[in-house]
Amino acid sequence: MKISWKVLALWSLPVVVIVLLFWQGLFTPTTSSSFANTANTRMTYGRFLEYLGSDRLLSVDLFDGGRQAIVQANDPDIANRVIRARVDLPENSPDLIAKLRDAKISFDTHPMNNNGAIWGFLSNLIFPVLLLASLFFLFRRSNNIPGGPGQAMNFGKSRARFQMEAKTDITFDDVAGIDEAKEELQEVVTFLKQPEKFTAVGARIPKGVLLVGPPGTGKTLLAKAIAGEAGVPFFSISGSEFVEMFVGVGASRVRDLFKKAKENAPCLIFIDEIDAVGRQRGAGIGGGNDEREQTLNQLLTEMDGFEGNTGIIIIAATNRPDVLDSALLRPGRFDRQVTVDSPDFNGRLAILEVHARNKKIAPEVSIESIARRTPGFSGADLANLLNEAAILTARRRKEAITLLEIDDAVDRVVAGMEGTPLVDSKSKRLIAYHEVGHALVGTVIKDHDPVQKVTLIPRGQAQGLTWFMPTEEQGLVTRAQLMARIAGAMGGRAAEEEVFGHDEVTTGAGGDLQQVTEMARQMVTRFGMSSLGPISLENSNGEVFLGGGLMSRSEYSESVATRIDDQVRNIIEEGHKIARKLVRDNRELVDRLVDLLIERESIAGEEFRQIVAEYTEVPEKEAFYPEILA
Repeated sequence: MKISWKVLALWSLPVVVIVLLFWQGLFTPTTSSSFANTANTRMTYGRFLEYLGSDRLLSVDLFDGGRQAIVQANDPDIANRVIRARVDLPENSPDLIAKLRDAKISFDTHPMNNNGAIWGFLSNLIFPVLLLASLFFLFRRSNNIPGGPGQAMNFGKSRARFQMEAKTDITFDDVAGIDEAKEELQEVVTFLKQPEKFTAVGARIPKGVLLVGPPGTGKTLLAKAIAGEAGVPFFSISGSEFVEMFVGVGASRVRDLFKKAKENAPCLIFIDEIDAVGRQRGAGIGGGNDEREQTLNQLLTEMDGFEGNTGIIIIAATNRPDVLDSALLRPGRFDRQVTVDSPDFNGRLAILEVHARNKKIAPEVSIESIARRTPGFSGADLANLLNEAAILTARRRKEAITLLEIDDAVDRVVAGMEGTPLVDSKSKRLIAYHEVGHALVGTVIKDHDPVQKVTLIPRGQAQGLTWFMPTEEQGLVTRAQLMARIAGAMGGRAAEEEVFGHDEVTTGAGGDLQQVTEMARQMVTRFGMSSLGPISLENSNGEVFLGGGLMSRSEYSESVATRIDDQVRNIIEEGHKIARKLVRDNRELVDRLVDLLIERESIAGEEFRQIVAEYTEVPEKEAFYPEILA
């Protein structure tokens, strides 16, 4: 562990002071009084005068300005033996020197030593110096603390992390499932490494690339791969780091960032979550954010203003391109917009193979089957899926990940953590009828997605769950498929009404009703799937911060609004009638499925379809990918 010399000096100052004080106490130069204390015996002043009058004194040494004396005298009590004694003299004895001269006694005067005053002065000076030095080192240390007092003059400095050659340990080989985006960005890297290949035909390097896509699809991972592949100076910063509470700080940081980038051109700048600083100007209710707008204006100027930034490529990432300012998106600033979407089957397969490299997976587990079971999963979801499976494997003390851990991990990622199973009661039976109603209607209707699992084990906020597996890469949805989904969602409420009666329906269908109402309204107002005709009546991307949602005006008259409500109600009632009829016609099948579900807690999709096939005809739904439903 490395210790800074500043920290070492700060902690060593008290030790130095203690050593100095200890030195002063032991090695202070000897004063005159110290010599006076070397006498072995003491003599009273009266005895001293008696010895002076009887001519027994041999010599006298005066110390401390005549206040003490060391005398040598003949002691008559011990055969005139010479003794040495210390005498405390009175302060007012001016005639003592005259008496000693008259008696012809040898005497000497020793002046006082002034070293004590010097050391006292030095000791008093040490503590202020120690205090000032401590404050100095603490102030210097606070310069490294974000937001500390030492940063008061550095607000305008860019907080971008700079690497002369980024060592991210991530290359394009580690990025899978987004081949089109990789190809676009590999071209940028090639442009940096071999610009003459493009300039020879008159091509110019793009100034900016905007990565657009849902969360978790790999936008930041792509930026790390670019940094690892390019081999040029790399700046990385988040959009939120530009904005401070002080006006003008964000713009100053933008200027400082591009100043550093110009000094290291050619280079890359990566701005993550650029929507934090690049939102449309003046679109908020009551005006815009002045500090954020100044920061955006400075960013626009630096990217393509009067002074060009040759050799600087900006890569930005966002999952909200609809809120970005139009001036930021134009060519010359962001020349390219690369969509990083959720991966298809081949993409998921490649992503799973990348994340499975360092995991022990049992031989019977097929990566391809996992990829087919996870339509709609992003790269982050797939990484989390395998990680959850590995955690479950370690918790169960197994040596390799098996199909059971994969199934449990999928359930946990999709629906949440598993809760405590319900006890056998009326509530449990009611929930079982509700879930079987969903699964039965979804299985019998031709255009509905096939059921994957029905369970009474609580997960998250749900007491029971019915999961359907959507068809692969379903970009377009027909009206028949939407009606089938509405009927399947109403299957739970239909089962409650058919079995327990209208007075015994529960609040369990609240989420289902919200879902079908939204689908039905979109069918009427956006997709033109009602008697109102092929007309779009509502905009789906009106946001509150853009001035919509709170004070938006109605885009249609009140009479049209009434007709919309009627059409929405008719569509939901149609799906409700279909669901109730299917439950009513298959009541015996419903009871058997409920008893089996209560007994076993969960029923797999293939077993559920086999039981339903014994009573009624099951439409062919698994022809597109039969192996994943087995």
